[in-house]
Amino acid sequence: MTPSFDYDKAFCRNIGWVTQSEQRLLRDCTVAIAGMGGVGGAHLLTLARLGIGNFRIADFDHFGLANFNRQAGANLATLDQPKAATMAKMALDINPEARISTYAGGLDRDNVEEFIRGADVYVDGLDFFVFDMRALTFDTCRRLRVPAVTAAPLGMGAALLNFVPDGMGFEEYFCWRGQADEERAIRFMMGLSPRLLHDYIADPSRVNLDRREGPSTVMACQICAGMAATEVLKFVLGRGKTLCAPRGLQYDAYRNKLVTTWRPGGNRNPIQRLMLAVARRRLAAMRADAASRGY
Repeated sequence: MTPSFDYDKAFCRNIGWVTQSEQRLLRDCTVAIAGMGGVGGAHLLTLARLGIGNFRIADFDHFGLANFNRQAGANLATLDQPKAATMAKMALDINPEARISTYAGGLDRDNVEEFIRGADVYVDGLDFFVFDMRALTFDTCRRLRVPAVTAAPLGMGAALLNFVPDGMGFEEYFCWRGQADEERAIRFMMGLSPRLLHDYIADPSRVNLDRREGPSTVMACQICAGMAATEVLKFVLGRGKTLCAPRGLQYDAYRNKLVTTWRPGGNRNPIQRLMLAVARRRLAAMRADAASRGY
């Protein structure tokens, strides 16, 4: 016999931290999440357990063995299965009343406006190296006046940035326009993490921007999901302080550090320009070391 589902009972333990009327707001709101991998899948399941009632999710990829270390939907039963459909099923197993629109082909220039329009919040779960689509998505959020949350998994922690319609824009902060992909990767990393709390990597040879590869941890993805879900709650309920670009938040569990950051001018900030120069030199040194080891 299939057990019956009762929304109020399923999410009753949220009540106290939120009121009954606030839980209804969460039930009625819509969250758009692009990417169902390491952070995106964790975002979806965390927000489903918060009682969010409407989702739009997008991902064109399938689960593989290399996803097992961190991605919520990756296991032997889902190997080679589409990420979007798999994660939608997992979310519906938490809340079968949820309405989930799935974009199985991922986001593109033709559907990004439809994906964002009318959402209460956008949560970024795109792969780190998806530059053009990420820029377009954040620009679309700004034009359609949808707040956007990005929580990046770095080391064993996370870096959080919010972009709101009347605040600093994504391009204004990261300064990507006209830059090559490698430079955009450096600017994205340093813009997300001005304090660089995660500089304890044990094997630098595993960072390869040319192949668009880098190490990851499940701890970072889980921390990202908790931080991003809290921002969604604050935006939807209209309470609690949100730090918006050029202000950000970084937490690293390995270093036991929590810091707030402020980079007026974003990557044009003089301190940030110095940090970018240091990052470029470090990358060159890592490449030279990898070459000497035959990697």
